[in-house]
Amino acid sequence: MKATLSISNQTYTVDFSQPVDISIPLTNTDENPIAWYLDKPSIEPVRMGDWVGKVSEGQSSTNFNTIAFNPHGHGTHTECLGHITREFYSINDTLKTFVFLAQLLTITPEQQEDGDAVITLTQIQRQWNEQGQTAVVLRTLPNQENKKHSKYSHTNPPYLAADAATFLREKGIKHLLIDLPSVDKEKDEGKLAAHKAFWNVKDVNQVNNDAQFDATITELIYVADEVADGMYILNIQIASFVNDASPSKPILYQIF
Repeated sequence: MKATLSISNQTYTVDFSQPVDISIPLTNTDENPIAWYLDKPSIEPVRMGDWVGKVSEGQSSTNFNTIAFNPHGHGTHTECLGHITREFYSINDTLKTFVFLAQLLTITPEQQEDGDAVITLTQIQRQWNEQGQTAVVLRTLPNQENKKHSKYSHTNPPYLAADAATFLREKGIKHLLIDLPSVDKEKDEGKLAAHKAFWNVKDVNQVNNDAQFDATITELIYVADEVADGMYILNIQIASFVNDASPSKPILYQIF
């Protein structure tokens, strides 16, 4: 089903019948990705005495599960600057529009002398295509499907250089998506340089007025190889959590 869509005074034709889901499903199995030293999520039926909220066990007319998970460590999630500030900010209040023009870039993080692998400013500048986009999706290589099941704790995954995050902010990017557990180094002594650079947060205890209050970072996505680099319409779907982050379902649509 093709339709026209207007974003920032530009009109695009998209086919809403061909969504490209770049989220990772959350499960209570060992297939679930895990970061930040957590155990896997829990999805279990409610138990009250001998009663179990599970139709297959014959005692309930409905499946009635309780889910325990951490949005940052258990799958695709979208976060706001409240993730790093002393003052509370909610993703439910931060993200008020949900459809954006996005550029998908594929980058092989560069090996540094200290052993880190980093997405650099030069790499992003080399592929940048100025089209008025307000979102960017970063796919890293190698891009094996096991990213959807990886156990990232204590592995020092690649991350985004702070000056690259600044470049994206200065280019008008409001929504940064990446297929890694964080835009920052796993163990960085709490510096969070890329988070701070992208949100323009200089002091987490006293947020400056020119911080990007309406900007989001989405981590732990997965973009399959067959999805070509270029411009897309991006739809970010979140649950209405009053929290710094929510599990999310970003969807790409091809532009015709």
